[in-house]
Amino acid sequence: MTLPTDELKNVIGQARSKWGWFVALGVLMLILGGIAFGNLFIATVVSVYFVGWLMLIAGAIEIVHAFGVKTWGRFFYWLLNGLLYAVAGFFAFYNPLLASAVLTLLLAIALVASGLIRTTVGFQHRAEKGSGWIIAAGIITVLAGLIIALRWPVNSLWVLGLFLAIDLIFQGWTYIAFGLGLRASAPADAKK
Repeated sequence: MTLPTDELKNVIGQARSKWGWFVALGVLMLILGGIAFGNLFIATVVSVYFVGWLMLIAGAIEIVHAFGVKTWGRFFYWLLNGLLYAVAGFFAFYNPLLASAVLTLLLAIALVASGLIRTTVGFQHRAEKGSGWIIAAGIITVLAGLIIALRWPVNSLWVLGLFLAIDLIFQGWTYIAFGLGLRASAPADAKK
């Protein structure tokens, strides 16, 4: 579905008029990323708590959904699934260090699997331009996963915090660049 031309121009015009908010959000994210880099352990705990909240919310939603299901088999499926999510979310709050170790191991496994898939896809399309980049990205992802796995569980105290800090900094720069790009493309009277 595409927006009509006038509606699209209106949306772009509204975004251009808010360019300063994008820059401010980017600066805030850069600051938070710097704080996260300053204490990777605290950033890891914050990451675990965030995942814990998401799991608790998802568990509650699935438990409520279970009572709206009409058959007993599906009711117990949704109820059990919701209870497992809720227990995992509670576990993240009860023992965040153990939860960070589990999440770090899962991250390592996911990186290795994702990297292997990317590398395989790259080799399958090696006759096409740009396939070397896919292969290189896959190999780097596999190496990142292996490095995390080889240092596990010791690195589980800081790896998640490092990923959070890097993500916040990249998102911050992205929002700043986007906001400044909006400002540069705005008409002269809208830049004030």
